Amino acid sequence: MPSLHSIRAVLAALALAAPLGASAQQLPAPPPLQEAGVTSFTIFLGGTPVGSEQIAVNRTATGWTITSSGRLGAPIDAVARRVQARYTADWRPLEFTFDGTVRGVTQAIHTVVAATTASSEITSGGQATPKVDTIDAGALLLLPSSFFGPYEALAARLKTAAAGTEIPAYLEAQSPVTIVVGESSPEQIQTAARLVNARRTRITLALPAVRLDADLWTDDTGRMIRFSVPLQSLEVVREDIAAVSSRSVTISRPNDQRINIPSNGFSLAGTVSKPVAAAAARLPAVVLVGGSGPTDRDGLAVGIPILGQIAGALADAGYLVIRYDKRGIGQSGGRAESASLADYADDVRAAIKLLSDRKDVDPKRIAVVGHSEGGLVALMTAAKDKRVAAVALIATPGMPGAEVVLAQQKRLLDRSKLTADEKQAKVDEQKKIHEAVITGKGLELLPPNVRRTVDNPEFQGILMSDPSKLVPQVRQPLLIVQGDLDTQVEPQNADQLEALARKRKGPAPVEVVKIPGINHLLVPATTGEFSEYADLKDKHVSAAVTGAIVTWLNKTLSPAR
Repeated sequence: MPSLHSIRAVLAALALAAPLGASAQQLPAPPPLQEAGVTSFTIFLGGTPVGSEQIAVNRTATGWTITSSGRLGAPIDAVARRVQARYTADWRPLEFTFDGTVRGVTQAIHTVVAATTASSEITSGGQATPKVDTIDAGALLLLPSSFFGPYEALAARLKTAAAGTEIPAYLEAQSPVTIVVGESSPEQIQTAARLVNARRTRITLALPAVRLDADLWTDDTGRMIRFSVPLQSLEVVREDIAAVSSRSVTISRPNDQRINIPSNGFSLAGTVSKPVAAAAARLPAVVLVGGSGPTDRDGLAVGIPILGQIAGALADAGYLVIRYDKRGIGQSGGRAESASLADYADDVRAAIKLLSDRKDVDPKRIAVVGHSEGGLVALMTAAKDKRVAAVALIATPGMPGAEVVLAQQKRLLDRSKLTADEKQAKVDEQKKIHEAVITGKGLELLPPNVRRTVDNPEFQGILMSDPSKLVPQVRQPLLIVQGDLDTQVEPQNADQLEALARKRKGPAPVEVVKIPGINHLLVPATTGEFSEYADLKDKHVSAAVTGAIVTWLNKTLSPAR
């Protein structure tokens, strides 16, 4: 079922290049490393932690030494008591050692490199086998599909390697491999302790029979913090980066502040963005509310940080802006799977309370701006909380949620090659799903994958939402912003919201702004179709959208009002 604006992908997990069927026995932990500067990594396969590794990188009199130890469960079932790779000062290989157990069999590898010759002695189950390989001069020593300490040498090489560089490597006692360096890009990762300025480099591991695309992240010292091979669903992540308290910072301002918002038994993690130079001691403030699904504080969708960009534009215009990870998402506490729209409205009220108590906020000038489902949550909040001075609805449904979902389905079916009877059957099936979700009867008859998607309070709340009941309860001024290429919440929804708002009793004004050429993600588009999202060239929220919000806020939250 498509949600109102969240983008979901389903990934098929592939196993590492190792035989399957090994037992998932509890493997003994290797002895802890005694070297200085040890860091811990967690190894994930298909999203499940399957092992861990300690890694130390140290400068020596002759160059560099990388040492590690770790263990891996099924399907690898291996323990590395000690892995060590020695390099010269310019990262040319000298020696490699592995001592461990693989599927219950003791194994050891010792390799000495001299110029273009790698002489190895491989011991398995007590039987030693010599092996001599010719390698490229300066080839990296990498251990295949098991432990990843030696990849620190690759991280060091990537500090100065330009895109297009080919780095020869040697998969210990196996085949040579060429590492093709791709583009690099900066990223920021916020951990519980600090902000890590990271560099992500795309690489391709070109083996004789296969090419594997991968990514390697390094920190500002050049140390590896994450290694990812998507095709194998493999992730090797440093402990602090892998923690649930860490998050990628997709957008930020120099004076952004991290905050914790006390909610109902847990805290929401968020960001406050402020004007660079505040014109008043007490600023007007805005709470941003994201759409459906696992929305983080930046509202990241298809590479577009929707809320983060709106926050920056509003802060530049003189507003203090707060946005946060939805409960159970990112660094926020709480449980997403049990949260209803009413619960999300309570979270908005918690943010409003925090703003009201701040000395740099004017408590009489607090607005709530909601995108998509977030607009419904904003309406629910304003109906109960008189501290809300104004509400802006961006791409928000104006018809009952069940009708919105059916409209989304109809649009997809109209573009399919199904027959009329097949399309009607799909619609009938969708209506049965809606009835089961709303009434709670017949859920057990739904296919398991469908039930997992729809059997939750948030989706139930979307289906049962009815703006005709919400809007009359809201007495605050309303702004309705709608892109005319929005195919998820079609433009007619803005017309319905406006009609409902104008029927309200009292003087509460309503203003509608329709913006041509803008889709549901608030960026310029050609068709606005969901299928176009992955190919969007412009990843910036339209200035027409943020400009309309700023103009309305300036007028509505003017101190003179």
